[in-house]
Amino acid sequence: MRFATRVVLLQTATAVAVVAVCAAVFLLLGVQQLRTEAENSALNIARTVAVDPQVRADVAEASADPGTPQAAELRDGELQRLAGAVTERTGTLFVVITDDHGIRLAHPDDDALGQPVSTDYREVLAGKEVVTWEQGTLGVSARAKVPVLPPNGEGAAPVGEVSVGFEPSSVFNDLPTLIAGIVAAAAAALLLAAFSAMLLRRRWERLTLGLQPEELVALVQNQAAVLDGVGDGVVALDEHGLVRLCNETARGLLGLSEPEGRSLADLGVAPAILVAVREKTAGDGIVSGERVLYVDAQPVRRDGRDLGTVLIVRDRTDLVALSERLETVRAMTSALRVQRHEFANRLHVAAGLLDAGRGHEAREFLGEQLQRGPVDYPVENIDLIGDALLHALIGAHALEAGERGVRVSVAADSLLLSPLRDVEDVAAVLGNLVDNAVRAAVAGHEPRSVSIGCYGDGADLVLTVSDSGPGVTRDTDLFSRSNSSRGDGSRGDTDRVHGLGVGLPLSRELARRRGGDVWLIESGRPDAVGADSNAAPSGSGAVFGARLCDVLETTPSQTTALGTPTPAKDDAP
Repeated sequence: MRFATRVVLLQTATAVAVVAVCAAVFLLLGVQQLRTEAENSALNIARTVAVDPQVRADVAEASADPGTPQAAELRDGELQRLAGAVTERTGTLFVVITDDHGIRLAHPDDDALGQPVSTDYREVLAGKEVVTWEQGTLGVSARAKVPVLPPNGEGAAPVGEVSVGFEPSSVFNDLPTLIAGIVAAAAAALLLAAFSAMLLRRRWERLTLGLQPEELVALVQNQAAVLDGVGDGVVALDEHGLVRLCNETARGLLGLSEPEGRSLADLGVAPAILVAVREKTAGDGIVSGERVLYVDAQPVRRDGRDLGTVLIVRDRTDLVALSERLETVRAMTSALRVQRHEFANRLHVAAGLLDAGRGHEAREFLGEQLQRGPVDYPVENIDLIGDALLHALIGAHALEAGERGVRVSVAADSLLLSPLRDVEDVAAVLGNLVDNAVRAAVAGHEPRSVSIGCYGDGADLVLTVSDSGPGVTRDTDLFSRSNSSRGDGSRGDTDRVHGLGVGLPLSRELARRRGGDVWLIESGRPDAVGADSNAAPSGSGAVFGARLCDVLETTPSQTTALGTPTPAKDDAP
């Protein structure tokens, strides 16, 4: 039997027991009330008859006569007539009048006149009123006995008694109506109890989704085992957006403390996570504190009912850091590939001279190459970059850009003397800005170029990247994740590193994680309404800036580099 059914049956049985007890109590009280009313009515009638002057005089006269009254005389007497009239008028079973010896002076049965009564009358003759249920010659009745005093005074001894009785059938003639009322009230109470039990069952099954207590216990146990066993963070939100469940992994990744019963907005999570929960989508590369997270919000529905949202949180910090290192390795590998190709070309020239028997010219050619050293990167002013790794990174990007017809140069006012001590974030931010600039330059008109500015500001590195592309529209939100994965080659398109999106939004978040920022300094050429799209516009494209804090090695003797650019736009940090 289902638990809800057992609850309904138990509640119904309890209601039946309570109603039965209450009905029995009310029935007993009703019977007692009817008995009391009958006894009070008999007492009042007896008192009325006992104080009648005619009754008092006739009873006193009969008590003074030493002989026993004759039944024939009493049958036509005034007391018999008065007692019969009272009996007929009040509906009593009997009205009996006796003298001080208990001899009946008035009785409904004429044959009983002149005979002693069958019940004790001594207590009444002692001056007391008696109300009781007794068995007499006319059967069981509710009777009241009142003493009759002589006409000469209230303080004298009683001279007789008046006894008035009601038969049980007349006493309880209202009992069926009382029982009917009790039964109706009990039936209404039972119906109400059954209805409330059904409502309780329906509410229970709705709240528990039809699950039984043992199923709920197993579900909680399995849930605790699963949530504590998985490596992902899990946050369960109800239909109102309040946190109902949050495992320890999610608490650590999101930095939450006692989140149950509160909304994510009140908990201060990253805005990108709130967007993912609101739109029921996934988001990658979300920076929360010192971690880079992947979140996936999925709606939960059961039987067509919206139950809320489940938010899955995965830690991608190590993966992003590894991808940044791989990006640096990829750039250096590309540079080595270009250098290998250049060295191969030089060796082909030397081999050709030797094959032609021109050994003297071959030795002169090799001597010149020995003096020239390794292959130079095709980057103007690259000697202004003091860090060897950054030097190689810019050179590698320049070689790749050169293959696409874009010339990369270092700004003439660049000045970077300190070496890098944190390469990953610099490689990710600079690489993304250069790749976006090259992509924009390819979309523009010739000559295609990209200029990189590198400036040391104490332990901070300030970068500027400008291009000769068509520029960007100022009202476009380049750092919105909704605009960072279009894949159409436009500026802001996410750079894909082995399947991981590392675009402008993530670059900004990586910079801000270190206290810096990435911003748009100049939007370049505005979109000209009605202009000829085939005409080669003049001027430059967009200019982006970045500040990466605490990434340079510094010594106490070093001072802040001069010429550090100050962003002029309102959106600069």
